[in-house]
Amino acid sequence: MRNPTIDRRRHDRLLGIALAWLAGGGALLLTTLVPAHTALLGWAPLLWLLAAPLALLLILEPGLPRQLLMHRHARRRY
Repeated sequence: MRNPTIDRRRHDRLLGIALAWLAGGGALLLTTLVPAHTALLGWAPLLWLLAAPLALLLILEPGLPRQLLMHRHARRRY
């Protein structure tokens, strides 16, 4: 059985798209241009603007939360 090769450029593009999506969604929610909850849509704006790109980031980079926690822990020591 062949191991699939990872196209690094495609991975980097997807990672960039997920980060841009997360930043844009966070900005929309923080500036209240799009409310987090509406009577018509419920919690769907919050899901599509924050939860979906976070899920994509965790799929693309499963070790990212651990790296961020280690970096934060290292900064506290110094």
